[in-house]
Amino acid sequence: MFIINSPVEEIIEINPQIYLLKVFSPELASIIKPGQFLNVRVTERIYPLLRRPLSVCDVEGDHLFLMFNIMGEGTSILAHKPIGTDLDILGPLGNGFNLEGSYDTAIIVAGGLGAAPFPFVTRKLNNKKRILSFIGGRTKDDVITYNLKNVIEASDDGSRGFKGNVVQLLEDNLDKFKSQQIKIFGCGPTAMLRSLKDFSIKHNFDCEVSTECAMACGFGICQGCPIESTTMKDQYLLVCKDGPIFNINDVVI
Repeated sequence: MFIINSPVEEIIEINPQIYLLKVFSPELASIIKPGQFLNVRVTERIYPLLRRPLSVCDVEGDHLFLMFNIMGEGTSILAHKPIGTDLDILGPLGNGFNLEGSYDTAIIVAGGLGAAPFPFVTRKLNNKKRILSFIGGRTKDDVITYNLKNVIEASDDGSRGFKGNVVQLLEDNLDKFKSQQIKIFGCGPTAMLRSLKDFSIKHNFDCEVSTECAMACGFGICQGCPIESTTMKDQYLLVCKDGPIFNINDVVI
């Protein structure tokens, strides 16, 4: 884990209110794993805001790409950082996805900003595994397909692709992959992950998910991001330290 100052090289709005932040960071780019995150300081004010935990969206050479949406003052500051400004970044944090295994098809399932870690996953799996990406959102503006492969889309209001949520989309397309050896990689709102857990158990699919929680420190000191374990009775894990990636059967969602 490092604290590194990394210059901002580009900020791109890829969807309404969804931004991609490109930073130069050879040290982090060389060691980061898909599914890990960074804790980014957004301001140097005397009364600083808490760092913001951001998924690593992708890595190209010495550059990291971080995806986020504007939710408040901190992310608004990030979206308007001057090019060339150094970002104070803490990371890499958490555990990444386990991309190894005997499966032949990777099923990516994302809702809204849950698509953030999957361009990096796709880059690592490309030419090694077949990839199907099931991507959903409330409206067409919430469906994020940046740098994903073989995308099948859903929106709750029907404004883009299948009308319904992304797990309903999975069920509707089950024939495309049910006879194959698959592994599911998911990220999205808690309600989506609960439905994905039911789907995975029902069909006996291996599934790893990236979980989300309010964080402060990002590495387990504050104990502020507990998630209940299903394998250790009456015990809790920490999203930042033990996750954010978990086998979906190992935690209560």
